[in-house]
Amino acid sequence: MSNSTSPAADVVGRFIPARSGDRKVVVLDSATHSHRHASTPESAPGADVIVNASYAGVYCAHLLEEAKPLATIGLDCGIGKDGAGIAGLWYFEGQGIPAAAADISNLEHGNGADLYDNGVISRVNGYAEALGVTPGLSVAAAAKILLDAVPRTEPLDYMNREIVDVGDNGHHVVCTNSIADALPEDRDTNVLCTAGHTGRSVVEYILGFRPYGFICSDGAMGRDGSGISALEPANAAGIAGAAVSADSARMGDGHSTYYDGIISARNELAAAAGVAVGQPATEAARLLARR
Repeated sequence: MSNSTSPAADVVGRFIPARSGDRKVVVLDSATHSHRHASTPESAPGADVIVNASYAGVYCAHLLEEAKPLATIGLDCGIGKDGAGIAGLWYFEGQGIPAAAADISNLEHGNGADLYDNGVISRVNGYAEALGVTPGLSVAAAAKILLDAVPRTEPLDYMNREIVDVGDNGHHVVCTNSIADALPEDRDTNVLCTAGHTGRSVVEYILGFRPYGFICSDGAMGRDGSGISALEPANAAGIAGAAVSADSARMGDGHSTYYDGIISARNELAAAAGVAVGQPATEAARLLARR
């Protein structure tokens, strides 16, 4: 049971542990209670950070929509089949709404006070991340960030480009979500960690942009290993490349390729640089940049 320090719930099963100007954090035991909240004078469309002890899925996101939240935090419910436990994060991302989920392993289902007092963030969407909410934060701290943050009015940068390792030889490691988003300055200079498959349709981008090296996803391989079929043409063109397992890193997220990815395949040039199957992508990228 929760050792809550939060105030007692009111008549609609809600408590409000924090306020900032016209905004507030609203804690609910269930997303199904958002209707109760939305029907009261306390409801402030576009101004409430709703922390609710339901799974952060699409159905619950749909329920929360009635209250027009500023941001939401729910439970990850172990992620589950097809990622259904957190699918609502992307549902809200499509609407420009920050959303996060907390690790269920040490929390009670249906206990909003426990979630707020004891929860730890495990997953975030792009808008929450852009505001500074990251896995490992307490739910209370994350709610405070979302409460105080200046909302983004511009869409997310889906290139998600960042230099994550600066090489002393001028060859840097750069994350971006697709090899198609490479820039002219990457040519013969940077190692790109991207997050699409490594199949035949990316050969034109690899050979056209000619990065110093690259790491993409294997796209779960596919028939006849087609998810990594671009590795050999790249090798023939003198470009070292590798792929990470789609089970280890999120496709479409170059940062996940770099930070989470585990190498599942590489071409001869990458192997000669020391890249090996089973190696973390962070290590492989460093080897490619310093070869």
